[in-house]
Amino acid sequence: MGTASASLRAGKEGETSRLALPQPYLLFLGDTVEAGFAKTAFGLRDWAPDLCVGEFALPSARIDLGLPKLSPAEAADRGARSLVIGVANSGGFIAESWVPALVEALEAGLDIVSGMHSKLIQVPELRYGAERLGRQLIDIRTPPANLPIATGLKRSGKRLLTVGTDCALGKKYTALSIARGFAGRGVDVDFRATGQTGIMISGGGIPMDAVVSDFAAGAAEVLSPAADPGHWDVIEGQGSILHPAYAGVSLALLHGSQPDVFVVCHDPGRTRLLGDEEFAVPSVEEIIDLTTHLGSRTNPKIRCGGVSLNTSALGSEEAADHCAAESARLGLPVCDPIRGGEAFDALIEECLRS
Repeated sequence: MGTASASLRAGKEGETSRLALPQPYLLFLGDTVEAGFAKTAFGLRDWAPDLCVGEFALPSARIDLGLPKLSPAEAADRGARSLVIGVANSGGFIAESWVPALVEALEAGLDIVSGMHSKLIQVPELRYGAERLGRQLIDIRTPPANLPIATGLKRSGKRLLTVGTDCALGKKYTALSIARGFAGRGVDVDFRATGQTGIMISGGGIPMDAVVSDFAAGAAEVLSPAADPGHWDVIEGQGSILHPAYAGVSLALLHGSQPDVFVVCHDPGRTRLLGDEEFAVPSVEEIIDLTTHLGSRTNPKIRCGGVSLNTSALGSEEAADHCAAESARLGLPVCDPIRGGEAFDALIEECLRS
């Protein structure tokens, strides 16, 4: 059995090794009914479409990626080499109801790639099936070995961090869009992935929520090492600093990445925290103030570069009007990076402002 733990080791000057995953992919949606819990599948569809052969879901699923709906055997016939678990559920567990479908994928000749907290090899049916069929079980959510404790000391280069009012509302999409916007202006830039989907898209990074808490800020320092003064690292944010479940990784990223600029990501249609609906989503202003205050501990010059809104539920005209109104209210560039346009250009210019 070619079981694999696709961990990224810390290397020279904090660089991380690259991944070589069996591609292309069949995206598995399990029994997911909430789009926010299928963000891995959506991320791969949107940012690595050439790697996605189709989608595969259980009958009770209610999520549709708009890709060809294929069985594992059909996907293998179309050239797929692995099934990617496209679900990012609360707790990162592999549900028992998924196991027969995952075994079906192994029997069809596909390896399995997972970004879940639970390890594939811990599921007996998958372990035995992979051994019997000679397939790989590849776990992405494995941090590097020998991560250091953070120093908090300033290092060269420039950094931008995306932060959020909640989880699963666009921090990865915003970071990828900004990195692409920087590159389009001739800026020397790297996208730094901090979650399983970003790692699958970019081929490297550190799964921050799998790092032991004492080493999380140090992992952020490793992820964005000292660089040339004009180089930018655009760092994918995680969670929200005011989410009761995920604030720890958010604060570690903030202190360890020492951003010169941060961009707040927000879904204007969301009122309750995803996965913790007893709590209201905090305001953009509260996140700006708190991020500035806490981030100034390791970078006194930290500033907010603007706001990224997830306006996917709005029409184009309504989205543009809402972004313009929020920009006037906050005195900052506000845009939906996926829609682009002049508002996005204004955000890029503000972020790059010295």
